[in-house]
Amino acid sequence: MTPLADSFTSVRRSRARHAGDTAFRAAVRAAAAFVILVLVTTAVFLVRQAWPALRHYGTLSFLGSDRWAPSEATASSAHPNPYGILQFVYGSVVTSLIAMALAVPVAVAVALYLTEVAPGWLRRPLAGLIDLLAAIPSVVYGFWGVFALIPAVRPAGVWLSDTLGNAPVIGPVFAGPFFGVSYLVAGIVLTIMILPIITAICREVFATVPTIDKESALALGATRWEMVRMAILPRSRSGITGAAVLGLGRALGETIAVTMVIGNSVLSITASLLGPGATMASVIANEFTEATEPFHLQSLMVVATWLLVITLVVNVLGRLVVRRTGEDLG
Repeated sequence: MTPLADSFTSVRRSRARHAGDTAFRAAVRAAAAFVILVLVTTAVFLVRQAWPALRHYGTLSFLGSDRWAPSEATASSAHPNPYGILQFVYGSVVTSLIAMALAVPVAVAVALYLTEVAPGWLRRPLAGLIDLLAAIPSVVYGFWGVFALIPAVRPAGVWLSDTLGNAPVIGPVFAGPFFGVSYLVAGIVLTIMILPIITAICREVFATVPTIDKESALALGATRWEMVRMAILPRSRSGITGAAVLGLGRALGETIAVTMVIGNSVLSITASLLGPGATMASVIANEFTEATEPFHLQSLMVVATWLLVITLVVNVLGRLVVRRTGEDLG
């Protein structure tokens, strides 16, 4: 082949590579724009649907009360807002915090076992079984919570209410009576539901720790736990934080399973973890088909709007924490 033919061939290959890069760049930009478009259109839809109630009662009036009484709603603006949603925000936060407090330590421990301790023949099947927990429908978790978890937890709940429920400071948090459906049971169900995603991410993060760091710690005489504490956990801090944030976002938005085990008490805030309550997602699922009172459906849209806002704020703060943690490690 002559030098001129070689030159033409290289030019054609360069143009082909450039065309491929251009197409790939356009495809990923379109995918990113689509995600942003879905988020924006969802927010606009919720605000438009909620606008009649927001205009009638005022935006902040929904967060200024914990009384949800649709039967008292009227078309007159002289009456106070009967759609207080503070108890639903409280329920979402409490159940999610219970789930995070239980799930994150267990997920980190399981991920460490799978990456550092478990034998090879057990590692892959056990990881697959944990990942399968994410594929179970939420309604199945709800039935499991009603018919298996509540009877199992009831003796412990009664014991907590009889002992800690009378304590001077923490007594209101464990005050009885305990009937089963409660913030505590909802938090335990959420723990099982968010465990697979946190475990999977932590497992991948732990696997990226350089082997030389772990071997160096062991060579200096560190035990396996000291190696984990000095070589693995510091390098994985940002990854663990990101996994926890994703799990928190899942817990905040979970609907069906929580609706089946939390009791759906919408009257006011229940301080006790052993008492029934409701979350922002559960009240929407529970009352959406029966919203016949004035501004009832629009107020449920307000609940959905605030749920979206809270979820976005949590994710933004989580990203900031992950970035700050990564900078500190760097």
